[in-house]
Amino acid sequence: MNARGQQAVPVQAARGLPLAEELASGLRAASPAQVIATALQAVGRERLAVVSSFGTESAALLKVMADVDPAIPVVFLDTGWLFEETLAYRDTLIATLGLRDVRSIKPLEQALSRDDPDRELWFSDPDACCRIRKVEPLAQALAPFSAWVNGRKRFQGGLRADIAVVEDDGVRLKFNPFANVSREEIEAIYKLAKLPPHPLAASGYFSVGCMPCSSRTSPDEDARAGRWRGRAKTECGIHTVKTL
Repeated sequence: MNARGQQAVPVQAARGLPLAEELASGLRAASPAQVIATALQAVGRERLAVVSSFGTESAALLKVMADVDPAIPVVFLDTGWLFEETLAYRDTLIATLGLRDVRSIKPLEQALSRDDPDRELWFSDPDACCRIRKVEPLAQALAPFSAWVNGRKRFQGGLRADIAVVEDDGVRLKFNPFANVSREEIEAIYKLAKLPPHPLAASGYFSVGCMPCSSRTSPDEDARAGRWRGRAKTECGIHTVKTL
């Protein structure tokens, strides 16, 4: 049990199973707080990072994390294409939740100058744009860590529909504490904790990423339908490219 009273699941590999598979089995029905507490127990605060976009549903994960330990490092990818509202929301949540170690990571200027000097790569090659602005910066930011936590949910569909609570991404443990949480449960977290909504949510942005690749979503669409609208692309790559 940690300082905030969250019960962790014992960390051990049994029956010859890899640690990620064993943890996923033990945490199958665990609450998000228990998953984060277990991640903290598994590797310690200095080796655990939470990765957050400070998007429309991010406050729920950050609230749960802060209740477990507000000093867990939070990695935020400032791509250079984010809405000003997202940057302001980051600052609001840091103050509201008392987050103590939020690290805003930017792309390397050398990579931008080499691959995107005209800032048009998002249109001609969005995968390459995500690579230099998100995938590669995150790989560098996560280098000191043995495990990371993210906010993906199965109800988001697509490649996320069958995610386990814990995965091995090939380099480190990857915890998905909201994997089996419903949209209604997330809304309940916001309501109970009186969390501020993302400033763009009221104007129809149900999922917010970079400005050029985010659009409003109608109520009858999937929440992530506004991301890379009109393209086959559904993920930025940080959860699919094995370079982290």
